[in-house]
Amino acid sequence: MSIERVLWEQDATGLAELVHKGEIAPQELVDAAIARAEATSPDINAIATPLYDAARARAKTVDRTLPLAGVPFALKDLGIGIKGVPIHGGSRIPPFTADFDSVMVERYLAAGLIPIVTSTSPEHGLRLMTESARFGITRNPWNTGHTTGGSSGGSAALVAAGVVPAAHASDGGGSIRVPSACSGLVGLKTSRGRVPLTPLVSESWYGMVVDHAVSRSVRDTALLLDLTHGADPLSPYAARAPKGSFAAAAAREPGKLSLAVYRKSPLGLPISAETLAALDTAVALAREGGHTVEEIDLPFIGRDFISDFCKSVAAAVAGTMRAEAQRVGRPVTGEVERATRVLTRLGEMLSAGEVYEGVQRLNATARRLIEETARYDAVLMPLIAHPPLACGSMDPKGADEFIENLLDKLHLTRLLKVKAVFGQLMDKSLWFTHWPAIQNVSGQPSIALPVHVTADGLPLGIQAAGRPGDEETLLSFAAQMEKLSGWLKRRAPLKVPGGSAQGF
Repeated sequence: MSIERVLWEQDATGLAELVHKGEIAPQELVDAAIARAEATSPDINAIATPLYDAARARAKTVDRTLPLAGVPFALKDLGIGIKGVPIHGGSRIPPFTADFDSVMVERYLAAGLIPIVTSTSPEHGLRLMTESARFGITRNPWNTGHTTGGSSGGSAALVAAGVVPAAHASDGGGSIRVPSACSGLVGLKTSRGRVPLTPLVSESWYGMVVDHAVSRSVRDTALLLDLTHGADPLSPYAARAPKGSFAAAAAREPGKLSLAVYRKSPLGLPISAETLAALDTAVALAREGGHTVEEIDLPFIGRDFISDFCKSVAAAVAGTMRAEAQRVGRPVTGEVERATRVLTRLGEMLSAGEVYEGVQRLNATARRLIEETARYDAVLMPLIAHPPLACGSMDPKGADEFIENLLDKLHLTRLLKVKAVFGQLMDKSLWFTHWPAIQNVSGQPSIALPVHVTADGLPLGIQAAGRPGDEETLLSFAAQMEKLSGWLKRRAPLKVPGGSAQGF
């Protein structure tokens, strides 16, 4: 069997086992991944910066006894420091080039992973579709006319296309889970404080942003967490220590779990029949696994909750733009996209008191959510309200123009109009997905699971949210769902080197 075919069929754990046995060399894996990256790039457009020379050099010297020795990997082009590598954040602002590796990068390298590229994201991770003026449209390997989601859409596209078996990703409002739902992947949004963002930042978006990965398999997601979790001295949060290894949790049966399912939209917006079918599939699989499933409502998670989340994000974006202007030594308003500019202006309109009040309300609601769902081992709920959208279909220009024009008129009436502005922003920008921000606010872990394929042949995943600090139960449950669904061997219907198109 060709190396290209092995790369396509194996997950990261499987590739590492072949390296450990001496059946394949890291150089062969890296060369195959680079060839696959170049072959698929015209179709999916998921690469921000190639790291080919550094990858080939590292493959020659990597310790072949390391847990993931020689496994090709991708690092998201956002919110991470990679020594000597420009990080654009999907923006036309001049990139930031670190003279250090972030703690997560250090841990990836210590595990034996070999980064071959950085992956695309929308500008500053602000859209749940990976499209930017800087890099263009990233496309879904299942159907290149459709989105791979965002903001970790480049990472998801590379994994789904068979370039790498797993890739770094981050999640501040669904940016690991939404691309996973769109691309047929596993995506774990970890508990707050499980993995560090340091030293680039201590926290991001008031503690709502976490880093981890998208992968083909639950066991890869678990092993990557074993190799990267744990606070460092600069971390402001620390998640509860696991009872054992995450890989062991993924390898064992979960036992009989008490599950809940939440079907409603926090925004009261439409939910497609395909999304509800995906949720029904997940419930049926859970019951097949022997678990009890109870329908619940979360009436306190509504428009006010999402509005406060949007306000906190807008304030964070405004602060980021100030920092970027200071870094490059000039105003950057004219160099960012309209959506970023509009969010910045909204953030600048809000007083510090308003933002702080909103964050406190979010925290109070999160405490209530955690308390009222504590009796469940996990809560199943949707991730995307509609199947993966056609590329370009959520171009926010119209909504942004409306909001921007309205903002120009708010000098004397801001306090009366700001709620209406946010209502328009939520309905236009969050129509695609209504749920992921809940766990970013609460700090709970939540895992995206591939369970459904639409009538048009597109993946549509759902999520299971767990108790704070309890990734172990989620991983055990997810592994069982993966086995019951038969998803593990499924691949996007791209042409496979040495074979024909393979998918469903």
